[in-house]
Amino acid sequence: MSKPLAAGTTRSGHIALVGRPNVGKSTLMNALVGQPLAIVSPQPQTTREAVRGVLTTEGAQYVFIDTPGVHAPHTRLGRWMNDVARQVAHDADAVVLVVDAAKLGGQPLLEADVALAAELPPRVPTVLALSKVDRVKDKAALLPVIAAFAEAHPFVATVPLSAKRKDGVDELLAELRPLLPEQPMLFDPDTLSDQPERFFVAELVREQVLLHTRQEVPHGVAVVVERFDESVKPARIEVVIHVAREAHTKILVGAGGRMVKSIGTAARARVERMLGAKVHLALSVRATPDWMNNEARLREMGYGRRAGDDG
Repeated sequence: MSKPLAAGTTRSGHIALVGRPNVGKSTLMNALVGQPLAIVSPQPQTTREAVRGVLTTEGAQYVFIDTPGVHAPHTRLGRWMNDVARQVAHDADAVVLVVDAAKLGGQPLLEADVALAAELPPRVPTVLALSKVDRVKDKAALLPVIAAFAEAHPFVATVPLSAKRKDGVDELLAELRPLLPEQPMLFDPDTLSDQPERFFVAELVREQVLLHTRQEVPHGVAVVVERFDESVKPARIEVVIHVAREAHTKILVGAGGRMVKSIGTAARARVERMLGAKVHLALSVRATPDWMNNEARLREMGYGRRAGDDG
């Protein structure tokens, strides 16, 4: 538990949420900040970019950074995503390694998680978060798992939690608070994120693509906001959904345009809830073959180049 700060003293800093795909990082960040900032879907590698969420409490400000799941990459995009996660961890004031406790019984999964733990920067204080513990019937089975992680990295604490139920969230905050530097708050207390509305609009549209298409096209989809005009009422937002294969345009558009219309309706509701105002959201689908391996296309779609890319 953190000690009370002296009068007038505040703590604030950046906290990286890292882990492999589908371990619950985005659900955890949403639970921590109390708002659905990070998109969530059953698809692995849903998070592609660092998503920042700010929680301000009395005397402390936590800037959480949800990162892409570290995985074995097969594309330039995948390598960029891994670079983002590792760089954010190295630059943070504290790290939370999120692992799926419900899956740690499988030895290959445990080995992959422990290997990731061993890669974490030793100078950055790190908390091990065992997520989805509500799905673990025999909690005693986690003891050897915790021991295996302790051998791989010097964690300052281990916190079992269930982000969906918000169990353990306060305990995690209590462990993180003393790890933050004593310094003024980095953002205004009312700030929820420092990322622009255009970023979240694109993410909300991509979330609906993931939820509507399931296994068919998600990894080959990128969403770009080409127009965001608030000078008219309702605001007009034009979005292009890029797909990696020509055949995927038919899937996304659907018979008679029903699929893209359904995606647009659901995305518009989420965008209006976020902005607190009505919007006109226009979606179009465009085939951009193999954009995930094309450096120029990646840059156009907002995925910058990092160390690890070829050429």
